Amino acid sequence: MLYPRPELSRRIVQAKEYIDRHFQGPVDLSSIAGKAFVSKFHFLRLFKQHYGMTSYQYLMVVRLREARRLLAEGLPVSQVCGAVGFDSISSFKGLFKRYWGRTPSMLKKAILKTGPSKKDR
Repeated sequence: MLYPRPELSRRIVQAKEYIDRHFQGPVDLSSIAGKAFVSKFHFLRLFKQHYGMTSYQYLMVVRLREARRLLAEGLPVSQVCGAVGFDSISSFKGLFKRYWGRTPSMLKKAILKTGPSKKDR
């Protein structure tokens, strides 16, 4: 998507990269918007225009993909939950199941039984 000011687009990309680097810890809208040097509300609109999802949705996708990778390495579900930035194991399990179609335990068993697929590596 083209913006009238290319530097604004670069700042949105920098904010996304901030999420990519800091997804394990607490990431809030104020800190992400601050990386783009825009208000929270303006940032929400710009991020969604640029990436097709909100910054929160993107953060959850990053966390869930990393969780799948860690489960494929054989880490326990409770350890994976904390490692990818979730505070509640029940919310982690529910969101994981909605995204991947299986609970973390089911996916881990399937991966360990058949071996990781290319997307698990």
